[in-house]
Amino acid sequence: MIGVQITPLVVDDRADPEASPGQDRSWAERFGTAFTRRPLESLSTIGRTVRLGGEIVRYAVTDTVSGRLPLGELLEQMWKLLKVTALPALLMAVPIGAEVSVQVGGIMDQVGANSLAGAASGLGVVGQGAPMAAGLLMSGAAASAIASDLGARAIREEIEAIRVMGIDPVQRLVVPRFLAMILIAPMLCLVIIAAGVSAGLIISANVNGVVPGSFWQSFGAFATPTDLCFSILKSVVFAAIVVLIASLRGLEAKGGPTGVANAVNASVVLSVFFIFATNLLLSQVQTMFFPARLA
Repeated sequence: MIGVQITPLVVDDRADPEASPGQDRSWAERFGTAFTRRPLESLSTIGRTVRLGGEIVRYAVTDTVSGRLPLGELLEQMWKLLKVTALPALLMAVPIGAEVSVQVGGIMDQVGANSLAGAASGLGVVGQGAPMAAGLLMSGAAASAIASDLGARAIREEIEAIRVMGIDPVQRLVVPRFLAMILIAPMLCLVIIAAGVSAGLIISANVNGVVPGSFWQSFGAFATPTDLCFSILKSVVFAAIVVLIASLRGLEAKGGPTGVANAVNASVVLSVFFIFATNLLLSQVQTMFFPARLA
């Protein structure tokens, strides 16, 4: 009987030295491609946003002048956006005004300057609180509504069907939403200012013992019409930013319901980021060219 010796196959777990350089090159290529592709994709997104903004402005002007603007669609979009933003704006304004009065009022009471409580409400609510609250509400409620609506149409191929029929979806779907948001933005800002200042007056008069006449006197001395105009301007600019971002993400949504959810999430996050950045820029412009003055 012949004995056969079987030598077990030994597998070396160590990496093949010849494969390592290839693997290193592949990872390097991946990282290099990622670092190269991301800036190009960002520039492409900025370019598409600028092009979309130009088309919105062009259609808004031409349709308004020619009388082809769908007023029914515009009013419907205004009502839909007001329904999701008006009540939250009111509920958000009251804590803002109360918080400013409580925090600043305590400090002013310690230094004996209770008469300046109105100035705090004027500078805090009118200058920064109202436009930022309006912008955050539009970026949260309105942007999600626009992105979800357009995204659902995109994944159902309704956008492509509109294009096949010779209708520009920007003219038919985006422009009414853009104008509706622009028109309701000053309303939201004024509602927040009225509710916030009223809450600050109530807190100052009943908690800090400030005389209402003194409150309004210091409020008028520090909160100028320029502050109100810049506050409304900020809210309008924020509205335009929100519509641009939400419309672009909604029209480019892909991948079914997951794509719609990603479009809504990206719209909200990007809108909030650009609102904070734009608020800083506009505040700096106001400080440079319209400095605060004492009455």
